[in-house]
Order: sequence, then structure tokens, then C-alpha cells
Amino acid sequence: MANPSAPGIRSLYIHVPFCAQKCAYCAFYSESSSGELINRYVSALVRELEIVAPDLRPATIFFGGGTPSLLNLRQWETILRALEKFHLLGAAEFTVECNPATVSTDKAKLFRDFGINRISMGVQSLDEQLLDRLGRIHSREMVFKSFDILRHAGFENINLDLMFAIPSQTMEIWRATLREATAMQSEHLSSYEVIYEDDTPLFEQLKAGEFSVDEHLACEMYEELIAHSTSAGFHQYEIANFARNAKSSKPTIQPAIPSLACQHNVNYWRGGSFYGLGPSATGYVRGVRTKNWANTQLYCEQLEKGKRAIESSEELSPLRRAGEIAAFGLRMNAGWPFAEFKRTTDFDLRENWTTEMNHLIQRGWGKITDDRFHLTHQGLRFADAAAAMFLR
Repeated sequence: MANPSAPGIRSLYIHVPFCAQKCAYCAFYSESSSGELINRYVSALVRELEIVAPDLRPATIFFGGGTPSLLNLRQWETILRALEKFHLLGAAEFTVECNPATVSTDKAKLFRDFGINRISMGVQSLDEQLLDRLGRIHSREMVFKSFDILRHAGFENINLDLMFAIPSQTMEIWRATLREATAMQSEHLSSYEVIYEDDTPLFEQLKAGEFSVDEHLACEMYEELIAHSTSAGFHQYEIANFARNAKSSKPTIQPAIPSLACQHNVNYWRGGSFYGLGPSATGYVRGVRTKNWANTQLYCEQLEKGKRAIESSEELSPLRRAGEIAAFGLRMNAGWPFAEFKRTTDFDLRENWTTEMNHLIQRGWGKITDDRFHLTHQGLRFADAAAAMFLR
């Protein structure tokens, strides 16, 4: 329950667990859509929002999924009016993830009317055969059409989300996708290497020997991503994230982070608190990590009884939390400025993680300067392995 004397939490994540169909690579909690269950979810979400609203003053809101844009106009209006009623609108950055097949003029207008000002569009590929291989429901044509709809509705901050190292994807196809994607002149680009996770169709195909993983090609594709995005005017600020500087933006206090970077994600990587609502969502508020039930039915049942649908909560020790914050922050090109890390965690990176930093420096994966520690270009490619060393 909220503490009336404590400052409000500034970040809100809402998970929408519904998809038209499950993609072949996806390990996030999601399920095929059903009208009745979606309506029940919307009502439960409104109840959850009401419970946490007194402790929220969101500067960033992020609707992820699943496919948030799958919700119809009436369902979206119910959620947005609830945000309005609970005085949660007006975030400086308000993002909704969209599938190109579920963007419409009316939906885009509704989003803008309620202050949504950033769209993250799940493009993945602009090659029809690869879209089919991934189990995507949209065509390449829908990507361009939806982008135009969003621009005409007044969206000036759009992210295009791509994937590389997809089975049967060649370097030629990847370069063509990068050329077409950057030509669209979005403000942000995110691009992730395909990960083969248990219980996904792609993992089963890999296990069955239907294709093999070419690590060398994946590395070359990542280098191509960085080179092409940089030449197109994007600035890499995290392993997989690239953003432009707004034309009118003033110099920031963090010059390594472009002004159109996703501020919601930066809050994660910098160890900030956030509420996570919806089935399977995790949150981190004042030292306590929570995880909601990854079951929409159970999630709804709990909220219908008037209580949060929390499956587990855990209070992390200060040192363990500091280790996690160190690990997440190293995903960013800027790494960790020592003063900022101390201010965030009350720990000194140079005192508690000297061995780990020296090990990474010796491997050529890390670099230390007077004011910060950061991963090198090579280190960023293996950031997960490097970050794991900082966990306590």
C-alpha cells in the first residue's frame, strides 16, 4: 500500500498479454486473444491501477506485451479514462507497443487525444518470407502503411523494432531491411538478435536440426547494424538501442544518451523504481521486487477480490540490488559514472567490484577512466557475460 509521505513512483509498466497468434520466437507471457477474457482483463487492470495510483506520479508509462494495440477502441478508452480518473495522464514519455497489423486511424487519434506520444512498432523484418518464418501476422506493406497513419496522427517519436540472425536470413536481406527501415526516418531503432528460448517453436526447430546457428554471421550482422544505424544519424546508447537527438534538444547532462532515447528503459538500466501491472509483470518499488501471476485468469480472479495479483515478492539486500544495478547499467554505452552509481546505490563500484572490472579490462571487454567504467565495443557484444560477473 502507498506511503502518503513518500514521493510517487515515476515509472509505470503495463503488460497486455494478448496476441492474435504466438510468434515462433516469443517466450514472453502471452496468449491468443479472446473477447470475453480481454474485457475481464481490462476491468481487472483498472482495479489494479486504482490500488497503486496514490503512489504513482509517472514521468514514463509503457504498455508492452503481447500486443497492446490488439485491444479495440472501447477497451482502450476504458483504460485511458481510468488513467485520467486516477490522475495518471501527462507522462513526459507515454509509449505503446504496436503490431503494424493492428494500427488504425481511429486508434492512433485516440492515443494522441489521451497523451500517448511514443509508439514502438514491432516490425522484426521487411522480408515477407522471414515474417512468415517468425509467425508474424503483418506484411511489409502494413509496416509502411501503419507508419504513415501514425505520422499523420501527429506522432513524432516512433521506434522501429527489428530482429537479426533469423534462420535463413542472409546478410543481403539484413542490409536491405536496414536500408528500408532507416529510410523511414523514425526517431528510434531497436534491434535484437534472435534468442532460442525453451518452449518456443524456433527452439524446437533448432533442437530437431532443421537449421543451425551461425555465430560468425550473427556477429557480422550486429556490426552492420551499428555501422548502418550510425551512418543514418542514430546514436547507439545501449547494446540494442539507437536514437536520434531531437533537432530542438538542448545539450543533456548525459551526453552519451541521445535526447530521443527511451526514457522508460533508461530508468530500468539505471536502477530506478517502477510499478509493473498486468499478468506476469514485474515491479521494483523501494527495495522490493514483485512479480504478478503469469496467468490471466488467476490475475483477474485476484483483482476481482480486491487485491493485487502478486505471485511473489522479494526484498533484495542493498549489495545484491547494487550488483543488479551495476549489471543492467553496463548494457549502456556510457557504462557507469562512479558518482552516479554511488548516488544510486550507496556503493562504490571501485571498491566492491575491483576484481571484476580488472578482469574485463584484461580481456579487452572493459575500460576505466577517471570518472566511469564502461564496456568496450567488443565487451558490449558479450554484455550478458560481462554483466553476470557483477551480480552478488
